[in-house]
Amino acid sequence: MSDAALDVVEFLLTTSVYSDDRTLDENDLPPSFRRVYWTGGVDNDSDDGDGRKHAGISRPLSATNSTAREATGVNQPWEAVSELMFTDRDEFSGTITLVQEAMAEQWFAERVDDDRLRENPTLAKHFTTHEEFVDMFDVTHEEAREQNRPIQADRVWIDGLLEEYFDEEDDEEMLDLVEVRAPEEVDMSLDELVLTDDQENELDKIAKAIEHRDYLANIGLREIGKLLFVGPPGTGKTSTAQALAQDMDLPFVEVKLSMITSQYLGETAKNVDKTFEVAKRLSPCILFIDEFDFVAKTRRSDEHAALKRAVNTLLKSIDNISLIDDDVLLIGATNHPDQLDDAAWRRFDEIINFPKPDHGMRADILGVITRTMDIEEFDPQLIAEVTQGLTGSDLRMVLREAVLEALTEDRMTLTQQDLLNAVEEFEERDTLKNMDMMGGDHDALVAGGDLGSDGSGHSHDHDHDHDHDHDHDHDHSH
Repeated sequence: MSDAALDVVEFLLTTSVYSDDRTLDENDLPPSFRRVYWTGGVDNDSDDGDGRKHAGISRPLSATNSTAREATGVNQPWEAVSELMFTDRDEFSGTITLVQEAMAEQWFAERVDDDRLRENPTLAKHFTTHEEFVDMFDVTHEEAREQNRPIQADRVWIDGLLEEYFDEEDDEEMLDLVEVRAPEEVDMSLDELVLTDDQENELDKIAKAIEHRDYLANIGLREIGKLLFVGPPGTGKTSTAQALAQDMDLPFVEVKLSMITSQYLGETAKNVDKTFEVAKRLSPCILFIDEFDFVAKTRRSDEHAALKRAVNTLLKSIDNISLIDDDVLLIGATNHPDQLDDAAWRRFDEIINFPKPDHGMRADILGVITRTMDIEEFDPQLIAEVTQGLTGSDLRMVLREAVLEALTEDRMTLTQQDLLNAVEEFEERDTLKNMDMMGGDHDALVAGGDLGSDGSGHSHDHDHDHDHDHDHDHDHSH
């Protein structure tokens, strides 16, 4: 029997069991299943204890050809299971049913393994609490539920909450200040990043702190959970924060500080305040504040009073948010730590450095970037040697150039020389970026001019230790 049949039978069993067992809730359904049935409205019978009432999933769950297709990804669900003796379909409604559920359970139990059952808390509970199946699996409902991504991390939940919260037209301008991503929308995990030992150690600590929040609260340790990522552009500050959100199944709320100065944001202090309220409502989550040096620059500048009030509101909001009390992990990031004042520094209990990668890290980063590429005689150590001073984002740009150049020759297999040529192209681009176009060398400003010339006909030697200060920090750099 095909994998498609197993997928569809799992879906049919899940909808049936969930409909009958009222002790199960949304967190017992796999994310791909509950997304299909999310109502998007407010469930007036449900209150989570803090005064908030949320959307939910209404029983019974109807399994049709279309819902099965959306939940499982199987193009023709009914065709996949039509030959099974325990399935039937209503031609008029398109509903697919299990006419002999006990037979379906036995069929499924004989084909599913422990790992797959752990991904479905609804069926994990069902099969491990029925005497005829209990000895077949080494799985518990609790561990399956623990492993399942919580509903609060789903895009449908996030959108529903934001729609409920931003119910006034005036609130729409505040959305210019934030970008909210669900963990499923982050396409990189921490395992795919090349991190320093210090970075890994600090992230391990914060992961443990999140896991044991109740213990930290009980012992009165609340000054924890505010991190500052410091380092040049392109060194992976944003990518690391996003990957942490994916790994821990936390919504990722990014504050765009530069938007505070937007002419469209009339009530900036109010909007900053509301941004932090959003993070608290989406909790547990990660609140990421990029360009944190903007705070110190604004406090020192002659900007108008409204903007300074907004920045002061930001600092007070940081003081009033807590990982322990509010389930919000705050991460600030800056490319210019030298511009931060004492008021900014003291808001954070931990500083994590993101330096430019050394030779070994560059070789590892190249290995990660090229893991799906076909490269003849690839020597990452050699490429790492000639890319001294480049960031992870820079290395990604180098590989991009190599791939595109090969495609112009109708090749999808790269060579080591392609990569070396791409490094040279990147450095020429770097020369252009740093050129004074008004007072620079005339030959370089005229078509046919030599970018490597200093005006006297002599070529510059490339200093690989110079600072490639590219602002690629929002790329998925390593």
